[in-house]
Amino acid sequence: MNKNEIILVGGGGHCKSCVDVIESEGKYQIKGIIDLPHLLGTNTLGYPIIGNDDDLPAFIEKGYSFLITMGHLGHATRRNQLFDSIASMGALMPSIISSSATVSNHSSIGNGTIIMHNALVNAGVKIAANCIINSGAIIEHDVCVEQHSHISTGAILNGDVHVRSESLIGSGATVKNGISIAKSSLIGMGAVVVKNIENSGTYIGNPARKI
Repeated sequence: MNKNEIILVGGGGHCKSCVDVIESEGKYQIKGIIDLPHLLGTNTLGYPIIGNDDDLPAFIEKGYSFLITMGHLGHATRRNQLFDSIASMGALMPSIISSSATVSNHSSIGNGTIIMHNALVNAGVKIAANCIINSGAIIEHDVCVEQHSHISTGAILNGDVHVRSESLIGSGATVKNGISIAKSSLIGMGAVVVKNIENSGTYIGNPARKI
């Protein structure tokens, strides 16, 4: 086995985007994909479905790296469970960074996080484990994004923003500098956040309000 072989966990639409990022980075060869049992023998973008969740311990024992490629669209429980389970078994879960992303050498990226095409991660940023920084997202200086969060396509986090764990910042949303966002919050597409969000929930509009 090549130590740079990686197995993807989840074969849906987000997986396809992850495949493209992995190919662009060029550090890992995709061994195959873990998905539902009835999909065994099929493929996603030419990469085979090689097993289901029950097969994970055997693949982990062989020393493969892993990436959770199940999406996070407001309900990330299963994605989070998979990450925690695989990590607890000692699996290698590297960060993946697109060749077209700009990531400061003065930032930190957690295990299992993916930085997708044309994203910008500036100096002083801390992104925790198992996050998605989606295509075209802008993460400005000194932002903190806690684990299991998803910063969607084209979203903008201005300087010193703090996104707490398991949150989703929707496509095209903008968060004012210095804002704090509560755990498990969902910020809708195009929302503009100008005040701290202290309670979990769904927020939409300009300025963002809870619904």
